[in-house]
Amino acid sequence: MKRLILLLVILIFSFSVTFPVKAESSSLYLFPSSGSFLVGSTFTVSIFLNTEGSEINVVWADLKFPPEILQITSPTTGSSFISEWIIPPNYSNERGIISFRGGVPGGIITSAGLVSSITFRAVSSGKARIEFSEESKVLLNDGKGTDILVDTRGGEYQILIPPPEGPKVFSPTHPNSNIWYSDSSPSFSWEKEKGVTNFSWSFDQNPQGRPDGISEGDKTLVSFSEVKDGIWYFHIRQKKEGIWGKTTNVPIRIDTAPPNDFSPRVETYSRLVGYQTMVYFETKDNFSGVDHYEINIIDLSVFPSTQSFFAEVTSPYKVPFQEAGKYNVIIRAIDRAGNIRESETRFRSMTPLITHIELMTPLITHIEGKGLEIRGVLFSWWLIGILIFIFIFVIGIIIWQLVKKYTAKHREY
Repeated sequence: MKRLILLLVILIFSFSVTFPVKAESSSLYLFPSSGSFLVGSTFTVSIFLNTEGSEINVVWADLKFPPEILQITSPTTGSSFISEWIIPPNYSNERGIISFRGGVPGGIITSAGLVSSITFRAVSSGKARIEFSEESKVLLNDGKGTDILVDTRGGEYQILIPPPEGPKVFSPTHPNSNIWYSDSSPSFSWEKEKGVTNFSWSFDQNPQGRPDGISEGDKTLVSFSEVKDGIWYFHIRQKKEGIWGKTTNVPIRIDTAPPNDFSPRVETYSRLVGYQTMVYFETKDNFSGVDHYEINIIDLSVFPSTQSFFAEVTSPYKVPFQEAGKYNVIIRAIDRAGNIRESETRFRSMTPLITHIELMTPLITHIEGKGLEIRGVLFSWWLIGILIFIFIFVIGIIIWQLVKKYTAKHREY
């Protein structure tokens, strides 16, 4: 008999182990559950519910946060699965509490149901923990209000002091970063704020450059010499309260080379009323670009020669006078950094052969170096030669026919 009772006990125990009764449960958690943020910045935390297969109809989510570190700026239920709020969502930045109490008529089963989203602003540095309070509940949709909340997972966030801004930098040699300079020895100086202990700087042609964080000391001036032409960047950071700050980037533009070498070209076009002289010129600059051209024309037939001012011009330039003589033309190409390239050439101006010819021959208005211009139409020399040949050929045929006719008539007599 004792053996039979013992066997029944063992069977009952085995049955209870083999077929356990499923317990109802749910969990509330925050996402993201961790992160690092700077003082003055904002970040959003969302509250989610996992019913773990159970059907629930009421959620009480009460949270606590450190008000000396965090402040709520934008609480919103957003696309919350809760359709009816038992008590409107509320919060207190003074006490550091948040409360959401709502229900879902008919119940809901969810693995990641959004209760609400909250935007915090970091107001001071430190470690901020956001935790669910003991009053939080999740009630089963069983008509009894059974609390099945068994797990809550809050969040922990590191609020950091933002790095100091980059120092204010100016260049006494290259003050305007948009202007090209011919000075290849730039210098930079910067302000030193209270509490700054070190500076780290670099100088290169990388606009995204960043100092390596190795201290160059606490001096506030640096100079460079014989810097190559191009766009350069001075990068500097400062260390304040043990933290390396942001980088200040200062571009400068250096162009010490004049524009490329060039040769002006002078062309003189003959006209019935004289000559027209044109000066052609063009060059390029490798860095800053050509800003403008200047011209100076010197009369070599006058002794001693006089110097005239350079005048800004564009190509082609029409010489405004027609006096006969020898002239020296000097062209200056000036780039945006003020570098100058000079080139010169000479030409001879001829005395006009005919004056007021327009009154005598209104049909032919100009004689150009490349042909005749007749009432606005230019006839090239080769076309004129063909026309002259055809004219002579036709005249020859006419004369030959006349001679032939005259000879035949003379024979009749």
